[in-house]
Amino acid sequence: MLDVRRREFITLLGGAAAAWPLAARGQQPALPVVGFVNAGSSYASWRNAFRQGLNESSYVEGQNVMVECHWLDGQYDRLPSLMADLVRGRVAVIATPAGNYAAQVAKAATTTIPIVFGVGDDPVRLGLVTSLARPEGNATGINFFVQEVTAKRLGLLHDLVPKAVRLAVMINPANVPTAEATLREIPEAARAIGLQIHTTSITA
Repeated sequence: MLDVRRREFITLLGGAAAAWPLAARGQQPALPVVGFVNAGSSYASWRNAFRQGLNESSYVEGQNVMVECHWLDGQYDRLPSLMADLVRGRVAVIATPAGNYAAQVAKAATTTIPIVFGVGDDPVRLGLVTSLARPEGNATGINFFVQEVTAKRLGLLHDLVPKAVRLAVMINPANVPTAEATLREIPEAARAIGLQIHTTSITA
């Protein structure tokens, strides 16, 4: 399933390449740049999978495209300034493969540079697209439906520890959309199966 999602994401990224300036894709010295942004920690597997996906779409790093990777290690407060830097640098496309907040900040930073996102919540609710059928604007991507399975995940946890009556939920308030979604979805799902919720805020 993850491999399919990666392929879907890269296919969308390849489609965004159609909007790159022709001069940048021609015989010019300067190559188009993909601004890759992830608010988590750097993982070689992610980087390799992204590079492989680009290759499968006929984009070879160093030959006809450059990739500028940014891993923020949970420092969500850096996202606005980073996105502003990418916009000023006129990257060809911004890729946020796993991050609701990163996608939202990118959307707020530019209305012209193509954005390809991978999010865990409804992209319409997040304000990234107008509708699923007609995204419009400069953003497109895929939804991993993480929030939609919140109740199911909680139910499975309850099945594993049926005697538990209280559950601790840790959130990072700096990761605004995910924190809001968790605070919205978890309590309701917990009440349905008789669990009490204790929420704790953490920071990276």
